[in-house]
Amino acid sequence: MHDDDEDAKRTIMLYVVSVPDISLVHQYKHFQQIRLLKFIQAPQRATFWNLKLQARAKNSDKIIKLVYISRKESVVKPKYLLVLTVGYNQKEIVDKMVSKFSENFSIVLFHYDGRASAWEHFEWSRRAIHISSEKQTKWWYAKRFLHPHIVASYEYMFIWDEDIGVENFNADEYVNLAKKYRLDISQPAIESKAGLTWPMTQKRNDVEAHKEAKGQECPYPHSPPCAGFVEIMVPVFSIKSWSCVWRMLQNDLVHGWGLDLNLWRCVERPQEDIGVIDALWVEHMSVPSLGDQGTSINGSAPWEGVRARCFLEWREFERRLHEQNHLHSGSL
Repeated sequence: MHDDDEDAKRTIMLYVVSVPDISLVHQYKHFQQIRLLKFIQAPQRATFWNLKLQARAKNSDKIIKLVYISRKESVVKPKYLLVLTVGYNQKEIVDKMVSKFSENFSIVLFHYDGRASAWEHFEWSRRAIHISSEKQTKWWYAKRFLHPHIVASYEYMFIWDEDIGVENFNADEYVNLAKKYRLDISQPAIESKAGLTWPMTQKRNDVEAHKEAKGQECPYPHSPPCAGFVEIMVPVFSIKSWSCVWRMLQNDLVHGWGLDLNLWRCVERPQEDIGVIDALWVEHMSVPSLGDQGTSINGSAPWEGVRARCFLEWREFERRLHEQNHLHSGSL
C-alpha cells in the first residue's frame, strides 16, 4: 500500500462529516480506522461522535464537533460528483452554481469558514455532504477527503472554486461533451472582466472545444500551458485520471500552485486527453475569499501572506518533482 494511502487513512479519522444518506457512510469502509463508536437513533436523524484522535497531527488538523446523518435513502444514484470549497459570504453565487447540477451529481461542500450549519435553508444542502475545517484550502480538503477509493463510484468529479458565474453552463451537457471529446481532464472555457492568466483557457467562439491555445497567443504550442493544460480553478477529472492527480497532491502544499502545469503526467496522451470546452463556459467573478482568511504580518494585507505562501509552495512543488524525475531517470 502507498504511503499516501496510509496518510489518508490516518487523517480522515480526525473529522466528522455530515452526509444526507446513511448508505454513503459505507463508502468509507476502505478506511478501516473509521469506527462509529457511539450510535444513537432518532426518529428522523442519527448522531455519532467520539471518533478516536490518536493520529491527530499537532497544530495541523481541527476537530469537527458533530455529524448528523439522515436515514432517508436517495432515489437517484448519482454518477458524478461536484466538490465546492465555500464560505457563507458567497452563498448566493454558490446557490446559482449548484442549480446547474442535476440530481445526477452528489454534492460535497468544504467549509473554510466553519459555518456549515448556516446552509441548511437551501433545499439542495440537505442532500449535500458537508465537511468543515476553518481556514483550509480546496486541495488541503481534496487530499484528505477525496481519496480515490472513496470517489471510485463516480465517473467524473468537478472540483471548483466558489466564485464562478454559471449563466452559460449546464453540467449534464458538459459531461456529454467531455465524453464526446474523450477528455480525462478538462474545464469549461473562462471569461473574466478581471482578465485571464492563461490563453489556453480563454473562450473561443469558433469551436465546441479546443485542446491547444491559438499559436499567436502562446509561445509553446505543444506543451503546458499552451496544450495539455487546464487551470486549478474549475477542473473536471475522470475518476481514472483522479487517482494519479490525488497522489501528486502534497499534504503540506495546500494551495495547489504548479499542479496545473503537471496534470499532463496523469494521462496517456496530454494533447488529446486534456482540453477546454467552449460551448459551455463560465465566468470567473474574482471574489476575494480565501485571501481574506490569511493573517496580517507587519501591517501587510492578509492576502499578501497567502500569495507569498502560494509562490513558496510552487517552488517547493517543482523542486520535489525535479528530484523525483532525477531519481526515476537514475533508476532506469
